[in-house]
Amino acid sequence: MRKIYTLILIMQFGLVAAQDHFPKNDGVKTSNTNYTAFINAKIHISPDRTIDKGTLLIKKDKIVGSGSNLSIPDNSIIIDLSGKSIYPSFIDIMSDFGIAMPEPEKPATSETQYESKRQGYYWNEHIMPEKQAVSLYQYDMKKAKALLKAGFGTVNSHIQDGIVRGNGMLIALNSKANDNQRILSSRSAQYLSFDRSKYTRQEYPSSIMGSMALLRQMYHDADWYTTGSSDSRDLSLEALNNNRDLVQIFVSNNKYFAHKGHEIGNDFGIDYVLLGSGQEYEIMEKVKAARATYIVPVNFPKPYDVQDPYQSQYLSLEDMRHWNQAPVNPSVMDKNDISFAFTAYGTKSMTEFKANILKAIQYGLDKKTALAALTTVPASILKKSNEIGSLENGTYANFLITSGDIFEKETIIFENWVQGSSNEIHELSTINIAGSYNLNIENQLYKLTINSPLTSPKITVKKEGTTLKNKFSYKNNWFTLNILEDSISKKYVRLSAKVDHQDHFNGMGILPDGKKTSWKAVKEETPKNAKKTKPDEPLYMSPVTFPNNGYGFDKLPEEQTTVFRNITVWTNEADGILENTDVLIKDGKIAKIGPKLQAGKAQEIDGTGKHLTSGIIDEHSHIAAFSINEWGQNSSAEVSIKDVMNPEDINIYRNLAGGVTQIQILHGSSNPIGGRSAIVKLKWGATSDEMIDKNAPKFIKFALGENVKQSSEVNSSRFPQTRMGVEQVFQDYFKRAQEYDVLKKSGAKFRTDIEMEVLAEILNKERFITCHSYVQSEINMMMKVAESFDFNINTFTHILEGYKVADKMKAHGVGGSTFSDWWAYKYEVNDAIPYNAAILHSMGIITAINSDDAEMGRRLNQEAAKSVKYGGVSEEDAWKFVTLNPAKLLHIDDRVGSIKIGKDADLVLWSGHPMDIGTKAEKTMIEGKLYFEIERDAELRKALNKEKNQLTNLMLLEKDKGTETQKPEKKENRINHCDTVDF
Repeated sequence: MRKIYTLILIMQFGLVAAQDHFPKNDGVKTSNTNYTAFINAKIHISPDRTIDKGTLLIKKDKIVGSGSNLSIPDNSIIIDLSGKSIYPSFIDIMSDFGIAMPEPEKPATSETQYESKRQGYYWNEHIMPEKQAVSLYQYDMKKAKALLKAGFGTVNSHIQDGIVRGNGMLIALNSKANDNQRILSSRSAQYLSFDRSKYTRQEYPSSIMGSMALLRQMYHDADWYTTGSSDSRDLSLEALNNNRDLVQIFVSNNKYFAHKGHEIGNDFGIDYVLLGSGQEYEIMEKVKAARATYIVPVNFPKPYDVQDPYQSQYLSLEDMRHWNQAPVNPSVMDKNDISFAFTAYGTKSMTEFKANILKAIQYGLDKKTALAALTTVPASILKKSNEIGSLENGTYANFLITSGDIFEKETIIFENWVQGSSNEIHELSTINIAGSYNLNIENQLYKLTINSPLTSPKITVKKEGTTLKNKFSYKNNWFTLNILEDSISKKYVRLSAKVDHQDHFNGMGILPDGKKTSWKAVKEETPKNAKKTKPDEPLYMSPVTFPNNGYGFDKLPEEQTTVFRNITVWTNEADGILENTDVLIKDGKIAKIGPKLQAGKAQEIDGTGKHLTSGIIDEHSHIAAFSINEWGQNSSAEVSIKDVMNPEDINIYRNLAGGVTQIQILHGSSNPIGGRSAIVKLKWGATSDEMIDKNAPKFIKFALGENVKQSSEVNSSRFPQTRMGVEQVFQDYFKRAQEYDVLKKSGAKFRTDIEMEVLAEILNKERFITCHSYVQSEINMMMKVAESFDFNINTFTHILEGYKVADKMKAHGVGGSTFSDWWAYKYEVNDAIPYNAAILHSMGIITAINSDDAEMGRRLNQEAAKSVKYGGVSEEDAWKFVTLNPAKLLHIDDRVGSIKIGKDADLVLWSGHPMDIGTKAEKTMIEGKLYFEIERDAELRKALNKEKNQLTNLMLLEKDKGTETQKPEKKENRINHCDTVDF
């Protein structure tokens, strides 16, 4: 029985095996060798290596060979690509493809969240290095199709939320594979930003500068964690340290914040790849100095609809310029040897993305650089050059088959192969008939112009110069065209043809009378010596200025030797006011003072009838900063205004026009312990770093009163809620800082705490306090707290009840920086009086008048004059309230604040008496360089109007051509005050 069973099995096996040798009715069966050879194509192996009429050989999902004389294995599938090109598929490393983010949770309560709700993770919920993009990933067929159509084969996707966003993932857009094959890396890069997460309500950080401080503290904590000294496990810090080996990509849409991220990375030995803003062309010297690699968006702004003159008046020249200049950004970066990858991040559609790449090339970008930015550079950034980005042997078979040069407008993508799998965009046999043709029908001549016949078919038909209406279609190489010959009788000529050649085609037609005929269309030849015109070339390109707005410099001011002649000089020194005097400026300093000075070839400025003073110094300003308050905690000593300076704030220029040369940019007054300040010179057109007075001492802002106890906040639960609580905050934090300082100085191991480092500087008398203050009880309290920790308050700013405690202030040694005549704008200033400055001054207290307001900042000369009226202060002493005295309060009076030989040449030429209401600042000089001149200002206003008109006309032309436009919107420049918040 067993033998019979075995025999049956053998017979069955033999029958099945033999079946392959019998003839079948389903065609010829070929053995699959998994080789495919693409022959006779122009192959772009990489941006720098091209093979004309070559062969590309792939096996399964990889490229195994390329060349002009490549040996093709037997039985390979051969695809003839004569007249076509092959390019590597594109790579986008700033994608959110396939990441299904949940909706943010709706809060169950309106109460502010200050603490983290997570256990075992970092104390701040905006820090999420443990997040894995792959955990939220789901392949999106619809989006994949759009990306493939645009030429992308690979995307690096990440969770676009939070300050530290966790790992990204590298995905091949292979719709025919499974995720095991598609996911090239589930841990491709770590992404960071300054943006809060939408999925947590934790209040801190509440500002951009808070985000910057948090990143720094996080890195300190991560370093501390590696020592094993932590008392508890932190899964976030573990993930952060584990991710150190990954590419670190920093995301910011602000050109200055991107570089601040770069600086933070450098501080901790980390090289960030930076997402660009598209405005790198405006700060190219800073970009070059960073030596960073960029990911550059090409989301160029659309032109504005300026047909309505009323609406268009809202447009700023800055926005109009950016529309005009943005397309040149990639070219400028290329010419300055900045390595960058392109991204579709920020573009609304893939069609817009391609159009903007072509526009960048039109504006000077080299095509090789463009291809590299889409292929080899992103591959290199991700350290995947051996897998993607080129057509070298061993890389994935990710490539495009195109009708020609990928960067020509009429070029089409036929197929996009990903991992050896084809994705048909257009039928490979389709013939691209774009171009201009001469059409002959019954000896009647017509001109045909065919645009984008495959993507968006459009044809123009002209006869004897007249454009005729038509209906046109082109599909599967079948050409049909109906021409309306007579619009009155509605008579059409109907044409049809099977196209088999790119340069000419012919077919059958039906004339209006029903007669059949033949016709022929022949493509017009372009003369070899014809000059190629750039399509849509702009009529005008605005020059880039410093800063890039209507009042910027074409060239930054230069230091020059200058002499002011026959001028009235307010020295602010023992010499007092000097009449008919000369002042010589050399090497940025005041070199000589006296009558009839010998000045050689110095530039001479006639000061007859005019006055020369030292520049105004504003002890309390909030201009030139993107962020003012970090109010997410009751102490924010870890944040710094230096991180968020805005060197393009128009209020810098306006303050210069009011004779202001130096300011202290203070943190706001939302919390008892605010952030560190920035003491800067208003060098209009310079970078933030160049504006910062590096010789100035360190300051920090403290605050008392209604703001810090959150009198106007309905749902706040943050401590303190009372004035008593404010005192306790100071006591608690200074006690902690004392203990921290003792531990640090002992040599024992300690965790770096930026906040405690700053407060310890105060205790060690290395940092001064400017304290926002109003009520006498709190002023007394603050001085007592300082004395209990053996330091002094440097300045009480506002100090509107200073006149009540002037004797105690004198004993403490604190100065006062006040308003001239502000009162009654809130409850705690009801007792303010305009005699405050005079009384403080009479008590021997160093007294200044500050602005705390962008508008008041440019007329501090008039604010000083009010103390002559209110209190009888002498003119010279009143003038010192805005010059020498604030310099003393800021401890910079050895260099500025008066006209003295050896001091910085920070000077203002006034048309008359400096405190007269009709007087104007004619020239404002900083360190011997003229940053404001009233004559230049008048010229700039005329040039501004002319330029806006030119740009308006360009935008009108764009609208006439059918270009999509955007609605003009009034751009409100935020005026910062003590209570201004970011979010």
